[in-house]
Parts: sequence; C-alpha cells; structure tokens
Amino acid sequence: MPSAKRVRWAQLRVGVMAIAAMAILAVLIFLLTGEKNIFARSANIYTYMSDSAALSTGAAVRLNGIYIGKIDGVELSGSADPNRVVRVVMSVQRDMLAAIPVDSEAGISAENVLGTKYINIKKGVSSRTVPPGGEVKSLDVQEFEELVRQGYNTLASVNATLRRIDNIVSQVEAGKGTIGKFLSDEELYKRLLGTVAEAQKMMQEVNSGKGTLGRLLQDEALYDRVAGAVQRLDNLITEVQQGQGTAGRFLRDPSLYEEARATISEFRKMAADLNAGKGTAGKLLKDEAAYQQIRDLLAKLDAMVERVNSGQGTAGQLLVNPQLYESLHGATTELRSLIKDVRANPKKFLHMKLALF
Repeated sequence: MPSAKRVRWAQLRVGVMAIAAMAILAVLIFLLTGEKNIFARSANIYTYMSDSAALSTGAAVRLNGIYIGKIDGVELSGSADPNRVVRVVMSVQRDMLAAIPVDSEAGISAENVLGTKYINIKKGVSSRTVPPGGEVKSLDVQEFEELVRQGYNTLASVNATLRRIDNIVSQVEAGKGTIGKFLSDEELYKRLLGTVAEAQKMMQEVNSGKGTLGRLLQDEALYDRVAGAVQRLDNLITEVQQGQGTAGRFLRDPSLYEEARATISEFRKMAADLNAGKGTAGKLLKDEAAYQQIRDLLAKLDAMVERVNSGQGTAGQLLVNPQLYESLHGATTELRSLIKDVRANPKKFLHMKLALF
C-alpha cells in the first residue's frame, strides 16, 4: 500500500499537469480565435475628434478594413478647438505603423446602423509614415452622424412598411377585403369549385369532340377543309408573287406601274392647272368675275323660284292656282277623249273634212 506522501505527490503532479493543460488550451483558443497577436509589440497613436459618437474602449482599429489594433481610451482632450474636443488613444501593432502614411485619415465606422462602432483608418499616399505616439488626422464626425440618421430614417420607413403589411395580413386573416373574402368565404370557395368543375366538364366535352370547339379539334373533315383553305390561300399568294392575275400583274408588271405613275403625274398636272386658274374648271376656281356671274345667276334663279312659289307668272299659276289646274286637267281629258275617238272611228272625222271642201 503506497504511503500518504507518495499519494499527495501524485495528486500534486496531476493538478499541475491539469493546470498546464488548461493554460495551453486557453492560449491555443486565443491564438485561433483572437485578432491580436499576444507576442506582437504595440504602439500608441492618437486622433482628435469633435464627438466620440458613442465610441467605446476596446473597439477595433482597422486600416482600410483590416484589423491592426484596438482603442485603449476615449477621453476629453481639454482643447478649446471644437474639432479636437475628444482624444482617441489607439493601440496598434508596431510593425503596422510602416503601413500608415502621415496623410491617412481616421473615421468612425460601424458594421451596420446598430452595430458596434470602430475606428477605420483610410490609408494615404505620402511616403512618410506615422511614428509611435504620432497623430492621425480625423474625418468629420458629422458625416457619420448624418449616415446614421439616414439609416434610422430608412429603418423607420421599413418599420412603417412592416406595420402596414401586418395590418393588411390581419385584415386578410379577418376575412376583410377581396383577398380576405377569397380565403375565408365558404360560398365563394364553393362557387370557385363549381367553376372549376364546369371547366373540367367543358374540357371533357371538347376532348370528346362535342360542340363547335370540340368539332374544330376532333373533326378530321373540318380539319381537312381548313387545311385546304389555307393551301388555296397559299397558292393565291404564290400566284400573286409570280405576277399571275390582276393583282399579280399590278405587283409585278413594270408597264402597269409606269401607267399608274403616268396617271398620277397627269392628275398632279391637272391639279397644278386648276390651282393656276387654267381651263374652265380653273377659271371657275380662281376667276372672281366667273364666280360673281355664277353667284348672280344663282340669285336670279332663286328669285325666279321665289316668284313661282308665290304664284306669279304662268308657271306660278300652274303650281298654286287650282282653277287653272282643273282647266288644264279638263282640257287634257277632252284631248285624250278626242284622240281616242279618232283612233276608234277615223272615217268620221275624215268625212267631215271632205264635206267642208
């Protein structure tokens, strides 16, 4: 049986080994997941701003988005310059100072509108670099605040839109509106099912060749007639393209085209003559004297018609005097009777004429 001393010694060795293993594990986890190299030397550099914009100690310091250190302190500088009220102490890796030109600019950035803020240094182009304890020029914090304000406005708009969408969804779930009724109205659902059933029935009838549409789809004879009509139309178009028939000659015959062109030219010439006042029609269109004569003639004709309508003259009496009309009607009747007697018994009238001589 081992002594108590040896047992205590064994327990001590186990404890020391466990502590060492946990320390090694912690170091490995830090090296694998941490952003800072614990063996790297660091140096402090500074930047001054008008406002910290809620920047906190321990936040990251990045060079064009690449992690190079952290913020060791955010404090009041005591300066009367409004642009240098806040001093930010940045602890960065000493070997990274050679990558920070003196004309670089430090500004506050964030992963998103509500994310943790950090310092992002935009690399300059100067050949001189920032020394340990040096200062990096800062960007205007108001630009970042304006960006955050715009982000909040965007979030407010999105939030309002989400509220409206939630209101619409609530109304739909409550059966309000067209979509709500469509989803919750049993009667509308039954009508829709009936419509679908009628459509299925119609499709079955069409597939079975019933009705006009079904016959169009299933009747071979009708298909042949349609195909024949299409073939004849195709033949007609072919004949026209080949210059056959009146339409084909009109499209293909150059002499017919020239005749049509000449006819159009004649019409243009005639129109030009008319506009120039040449010929009878041109004079009628352009000659003021001829126009005045026609106007006077129409005025006289209108006056004559007016006298006729008022019963003046022989023609007017014929139109408005009933006695004259009756006299002419009687004379016409007697003349017709006389002509009828002459035709019926011409010897009678011939005898009378011989007796006179």
